[in-house]
Amino acid sequence: MKKVITFGEAMTMFVATEAGSLEDRQTFNKYLAGAETNVAIGLSRLGFDVGFSSRVGQDSLGRFISSTLAKENIDISHISLDPNYPTGFQLKSNVGAGDPVVEYFRGFSAFRQLRKEDINQGWVKQADHLHLTGIPIALSETVREYTDEMIELAHKYGITISFDPNLRPVLWSNESTMTARVNQIAFQADWMFPGITEGQQLTGYENPRDIASFYLDKGVKLVVIKLGEKGAYYRTNDAEGTVEGYFVEQVIDTVGAGDGFAVGTISGLLENLTVPQAVARGNAVGALAIQSQGDSDGLPTRQQLNKFIHSHIKQGVK
Repeated sequence: MKKVITFGEAMTMFVATEAGSLEDRQTFNKYLAGAETNVAIGLSRLGFDVGFSSRVGQDSLGRFISSTLAKENIDISHISLDPNYPTGFQLKSNVGAGDPVVEYFRGFSAFRQLRKEDINQGWVKQADHLHLTGIPIALSETVREYTDEMIELAHKYGITISFDPNLRPVLWSNESTMTARVNQIAFQADWMFPGITEGQQLTGYENPRDIASFYLDKGVKLVVIKLGEKGAYYRTNDAEGTVEGYFVEQVIDTVGAGDGFAVGTISGLLENLTVPQAVARGNAVGALAIQSQGDSDGLPTRQQLNKFIHSHIKQGVK
């Protein structure tokens, strides 16, 4: 299997055991959280060789993160421990179904201290693919420099890059800065996976075709726009289409759906599936992801994914 690397802020997530406002909850279950860790876990479960880079506090939450990722067979040799800053964490409400309330505690986290000097070029060089999101670049200037260096090395060594904007406006000083910096990263990627609302925010265009054209004109090779329950629209310089989504009877937690989509699509592309086939797999993993409470709990093994796909009516490609 090909080697995939990614980096980001791994966090500990405490999910309320009962429904209701967070201030009234007394008991929580502990999980691992982070868009990039979700993708790392998902790809590892599908059999890929995955490496994850980050910086966590030299504390119990940091040790929990490292041990959890190690149990998922992920290379954690490039997670550094910070003795001066803590591991970030988050609280998530229990809504039973749908969109939960999430509160973040990451303002002075260890990850924000990550620097480009922490990069091991040898580790990057042996990778086949680099996955990025738009979250790290919102956290600190040093992390932005780290990101730029990783992209430069990926280009130097012929490593493909995928990018999920994962917009977090609350982390930015203003929307114009967010748009400019996220697009700066997007233009350097091979594959881009925005949600339809994200695409509209980042480009000013409304329909998926125009959004995709905006990025293709900048050199992106494949743009896949997530359309929620409607599936996903894809476009390259040679082809375009819409791949229908999978029907899910019960949506337990929508957080992590986009990460699941990235897992399925990236894995398919790296295995040389056609673009429609890869996007269909992305839809399948995304559908599985929203049927569990933890952000990564629903990410399937290869066997679970195949069983899910085979149990559903074959999805059409429009």
